[in-house]
This record gives sequence, C-alpha cells and structure tokens, in this order.
Amino acid sequence: MRIDLEPIPTAVFFGVMVSWLIFAGIFLLRKKAPRAPERRRDRASFVGIVLQGLAYALVWSIRRPYFSPLFPIPRALEAVLALATLALAAGSVWVVLAAVRTLGKQWSFAARLVEEHKLVTEGPYALVRNPIYMGMLGMLVATGLVLSRPVGLVAALVLFGAGTFVRVRSEERLLREAFGAQFEAYARRVPAIFPRLY
Repeated sequence: MRIDLEPIPTAVFFGVMVSWLIFAGIFLLRKKAPRAPERRRDRASFVGIVLQGLAYALVWSIRRPYFSPLFPIPRALEAVLALATLALAAGSVWVVLAAVRTLGKQWSFAARLVEEHKLVTEGPYALVRNPIYMGMLGMLVATGLVLSRPVGLVAALVLFGAGTFVRVRSEERLLREAFGAQFEAYARRVPAIFPRLY
C-alpha cells in the first residue's frame, strides 16, 4: 500500500497528534491533589461523558486517507487552514491545562461537589464557565480537520454538542444549588462554552 505524503496535511497531522499526546498527558500524568471528601455527585453527567466519548470515536473512526486534505482547496487556503488547525489544537491544550490547574482537587470526570467546594471564577473560568469542554471541542474539531471525513466531523459535533449540553446542565445544577445567587451572577456575566468576542 502506497501513501502519498502531501506536505501540509502531513505536518498538520503530526502537529495535532503531538497535541493529543499532551492533551492526554494533562489528565493521565497530572499530579494528583489529595482526594477531597465528596459531598454530592450528579450521575446524569455520565450520559454526557458517554456521548462525548462517542463523538471522539466517530471523528477517529470515520477517516479519510491519511495525510490528505479535508477537501480539495487551493494550496494557499490549505496553508491558512493548516495554521488555524494547529493554533486550535495548541490553544485547546493550553486552555485545558490552565483549567485543570485552576480547579486543582475540585476537578473530576463526573459532576460532583467536594467538601469546601469553591466557585472558581479566575483563570480560564473568567472567560467561559466550562473551559475544559471548550478545549475538548477544539481538539475534536482539530482532529476532524486532519483525520475525519466531513460527515464524520459533522456527526461527531452533533454528538459532542448533546453530551456537552447534558454535562453542563448536570454540573451547573449542582453549582446553582451550592452557590445560589453567586453562581447566577457568574452565569450572567460569563458565557458557558464560547468566549464573547467583544
């Protein structure tokens, strides 16, 4: 089997794969904070986790030939899209790393509150209420742009959106119960997933 290595798609492919190694390392190799006693957990968030996982599975499994562009476009436009994809992957990794560090012992896969839980509003949480999901979405899109067929990327975005909606509702329900008016003021001031551009 012969693989034609187009220079731009090949460079972007390897750049995004390096971003994935760092992205996975953030969660797998991070220094574990002392485990805080759990106060409350919302099991509904597991549905969202499954949907987001299925979205990633789709974007990785509905592949086009390796090292090929998403669709035929002029070389100059391909270079611009390549740079945007690399910036998206790198920016997503940075946002997730900053968010996990900011949360510290409060971070977990599923929605929960721990003893002495604090409402985190600094760092990336000053831009969006759910920066980890913003970073995860960025990695999904970057991966789709270098690996997936367009139909795979679109289907993955729909599933990811549904999973993120479930997780955000689940987590924010806990935060509303715990912090009441303080959380409501924060939610009015800061958008959920996408930062304001003004």
